[in-house]
Amino acid sequence: MYFENDRTNTLQRKFGILGQSAGVQSMLETIEQVAPTDISVLIAGESGSGKELVAAALHKHSRRSHKPFVIVNCGAIPAGIIESELFGHKKGAFTGAGSDRKGYFQAADGGTIFLDEIGETPLETQVKLLRVLEQGEFLPVGSSSSMKVDVRIVAASNRNLEKEVDSGSFRKDLFYRLKAITITVPSLRDRRDDIALLANKFANDCAIRNQILFKGFSEGALKVMSQHRWPGNIRELKNFIESMVILEKGGVIKTEVIYRYLNAESSPTELNPLLPVKLDRSVDQAERELILQQLFMLRREIAEMKGLIDEGLVPRKTGESNGEEYHTALEVLPDDHSNEIQGDDSITILNPQMLGTLTAAQVEKELITRSLERFNFNKRKTAQALQMAERTLYRKIKEYEIVKEN
Repeated sequence: MYFENDRTNTLQRKFGILGQSAGVQSMLETIEQVAPTDISVLIAGESGSGKELVAAALHKHSRRSHKPFVIVNCGAIPAGIIESELFGHKKGAFTGAGSDRKGYFQAADGGTIFLDEIGETPLETQVKLLRVLEQGEFLPVGSSSSMKVDVRIVAASNRNLEKEVDSGSFRKDLFYRLKAITITVPSLRDRRDDIALLANKFANDCAIRNQILFKGFSEGALKVMSQHRWPGNIRELKNFIESMVILEKGGVIKTEVIYRYLNAESSPTELNPLLPVKLDRSVDQAERELILQQLFMLRREIAEMKGLIDEGLVPRKTGESNGEEYHTALEVLPDDHSNEIQGDDSITILNPQMLGTLTAAQVEKELITRSLERFNFNKRKTAQALQMAERTLYRKIKEYEIVKEN
């Protein structure tokens, strides 16, 4: 046991990734094995879980560490210019292209390129990414000759790319080319034993950086934080700790302080981070929103569990011959092809007795609409609240024909 802990500590120091949980230990061991190679890697994990930190560790401990490490957020680049951004363009390739321009791949030549949120790239761009992976070359926009490049590709996504392949929004050949080595970054709620370690690390770093006295957390405070869901994962925890240390400088941070900041910064329910509920709404309105949110989460979790059972990835209990209980639950929560609800949606959707008749699409539309209204149709803030890429949000707005009322 001592040997295992000593080895884990060594890997933590080596890669700069903290955590004693089994999921983190397994991840660190995989990084150690894969980093020295040139093989492409797919990093899977929720938003804010630390995927970029894993990508940086892979680069830092590779033979390419002395070369560029280029980070690209594919979800933040508009579809119309993503190919130019990735592969560059020639002068005159399109209006406004007044000179030749290097793309991210050329900038990363000899090093590593990290394609974050690769699931957001258009299908036509995915074809070019596959060519780079297989042949090490690409065609700049407006050019007639290919350009060779020596780049290691590390990609990441917080979406289930296998499901994206099934839906036709992600190329199967690119997916299988990337998934040869997959590193899964565990969510913070799946590594609760690491929360105290991370909280103390973030607090001490913040105190030193800002020259603030920090006297630590009480045992109760650490327990409360370890029980919180942290939908934004490590990123949320870090921001939470830093703001609290700065505002509460000089004293021991106790349980009541944690509760006060959690109530101020979190949605009223930890079970569903998808949509913050306004605190100035009536009790009846808040209750209806929570029911709506829980319906969405329940249907998704049941559907996921049914899929795992059908695929044989989750063993059935003794005596169970099929996933009958999950089929029954899904009948209560209708699929996206059930009949549309008639009447005034603003009344019907908020009626708790009618929530069970909503389809998943209707629930999603309602959640997106309310988030947009809450943030005055600010797309970036809405996407962050929903933990959704901005491009996906724009697609959903168009799909559901959501418009801002005057």
